[in-house]
Amino acid sequence: MSYLTLSNITKQFGDTVVVDSFNLDIAKGEFVSFLGPSGCGKTTTLRMVAGFESPTSGTITLDGVDITDKAPNQRNVGMIFQSYALFPNMTVAQNIGFGLRVRKEQEEVVKQRVGEMIGLINLEKHADKYPYQLSGGQQQRVSLARALAIRPQVLLLDEPLSALDAKIRVSLRAEIRSIQKTLGITAIFVTHDQEEALSISDRIVVMNTGVMEQVGTPFEIYNFPTTVFVANFVGSLNNASAEVVDPAAGIISIDGVQFESAVDLKNRKKGDKVRVAIRPERLSFASEQKKANVVDAVIENITFLGSVVRIQVTIGSTKFNMDTFNNPFLELPKIGDRDWVTCSKEAVLVLDE
Repeated sequence: MSYLTLSNITKQFGDTVVVDSFNLDIAKGEFVSFLGPSGCGKTTTLRMVAGFESPTSGTITLDGVDITDKAPNQRNVGMIFQSYALFPNMTVAQNIGFGLRVRKEQEEVVKQRVGEMIGLINLEKHADKYPYQLSGGQQQRVSLARALAIRPQVLLLDEPLSALDAKIRVSLRAEIRSIQKTLGITAIFVTHDQEEALSISDRIVVMNTGVMEQVGTPFEIYNFPTTVFVANFVGSLNNASAEVVDPAAGIISIDGVQFESAVDLKNRKKGDKVRVAIRPERLSFASEQKKANVVDAVIENITFLGSVVRIQVTIGSTKFNMDTFNNPFLELPKIGDRDWVTCSKEAVLVLDE
C-alpha cells in the first residue's frame, strides 16, 4: 500500500519543464533513490516533497493526506542537505534539539530525544562541540540526527555524501541505511552516484531530462535496463548498433557477427535497427565456459584495475570490454591474439535504437 504518492507531478520554470508527469508510489519504510545526472529534475522533485517548491500541476499525498499546497513547516518531513546546514553558533546537542524546541516540546522531552539521537549516531563524546570542531562525516551525522529528532514521516536526503571523501562516503551511507532500517522510516535519497544508489536502495528511480526512465530494484535496474539511457548510465556497458536477423529465434547481427538474445523480438521484424547492450562481466573466453554465443575476437588492450582485469577485444569492427576478476594465477592472452569470446543469450540486451 502506498504511503507517499506523487501523482502526475509537473514542474515548470517559465517555459522550461524541469519535471514532467512524474508518478510514483512509495511504501511505508521503503528506501527509494532518485538517480540521474545533474539537471535531470531529481532535486526539484525532492524539494516539491519537502514543500520548498510547488508543483505546477499534480498532487502529493502523505499517509492519505494531500500535502501539495502545505508549507514546509506544515508537513512532517526531515531534510538532510549536501552542505550539512548546521547552525555554527550551536553545539551538537543544540543543533539536534533545534527542531524540537521550535515545536515547543517540553525541555525534558527535548533532552531525552537529543540523548537518543546522539547515541544513535555514536557522538556521545562530542555533544558539547561546535560544528567547526567536527569532521565532515561527523557534521553529516549531526545533520541526520537533527532531521530524525522530530520523528518525521519521511526522511529526504539531497546528495548528503557528495562533499565527503570516498572512504567516509562508503561507511556513512551504510550507517544511514542501517539507521533507516532500524527506525523503519520512509526515505528518499537523491544522488548522481550509481554505486550509492545500487548499494543502499530498495528501489531506484532513474531520471533523465525531467522524466522517469525506469523504476525498479537495484537488481532490475542493473541487469534489465529498459532504455539505452539507463543501460549506459548505470554501470559499465558495451553497446553497439545491430540489426534484427531472425525475430522468432532472437538472432541479431553486429557488423555481420550474429548473437542470440533471450529478449522477445516478436514485435520487431527482420532488418529493424536496434541497440545491443552487454555488460563487460558477462563476456568471457570460450575456453572458460561455453555459452550460447561464441564469436571470434581480437585482443586489443589489457588494463589492470586492481581486483578486476579489463580486456578490450574487437568483435567484427566493434570494440567490447571484458571484465574478469584478478588472481595471481590468471593467464592472460597477448595483445594482437585471436580468441573465442562467449556470453549467454540472457546477457545480450536488445534496446530501441
